[in-house]
Formats: sequence, C-alpha cells, structure tokens
Amino acid sequence: MAFKTRMKVDQIRTLAFGAMLGTYKAVGTALTERTRFVALYNQTNEHVYFSIDGVTDQLIVPAHSFKLLDVSFNKIRNDGYFFAKGTIFYVRTFIGPAKSGSVYVEVIHE
Repeated sequence: MAFKTRMKVDQIRTLAFGAMLGTYKAVGTALTERTRFVALYNQTNEHVYFSIDGVTDQLIVPAHSFKLLDVSFNKIRNDGYFFAKGTIFYVRTFIGPAKSGSVYVEVIHE
C-alpha cells in the first residue's frame, strides 16, 4: 500500500538577537500548511519565550537549547493534532536583551 501524503520541509524561519527586545516579534512568516512537526531553536545567550498569539508566554526555550514539538508526525491522513495554517511563531527574551545568536523555527508538514 502506497500513501500519497509526502513530507514537505519548509524554509527555516529565523530572527537574529538584535531584533528581540522586550516585546514579541514574529519569527519569519505564517505557516502556509497545517503542520505536524515544529522545532524551536534558541541559539542566543538568553532564555526566550515563544508564543503563537504574540501576547502570551507559552513555551520557554533556555539559552543554547531547543524544543521539539512532534504533535502528530507518526499519524496518517487527518489523524492527530496540527498547528493551523496561518500560525505565526513569536519570540521574546526572558529577562534581558540577547547579545548574540538567533532563534530558528523548523517546520515539517504534509
């Protein structure tokens, strides 16, 4: 049995340390497809919060680490959870301004 759904990897979304101040900033563009897998990387020297509404602190990613959100990668067709089409990932620093590095969002969808 061959499945017709194929994995697609989106362009990496990124935001450099100088753009992160005390308020939320968008990391790249909105999702163009419903998304099963997201990896949030923080390669700055400060802890950061990620948000999908640009207001609420939802996920913390410590400095020089990452968070993997595999919400339904092993499901087929319409099973499992998805990040909605149009979702934008936002980031802000946890305490003070970052002095180096960037944050990245990797996305895989069907």
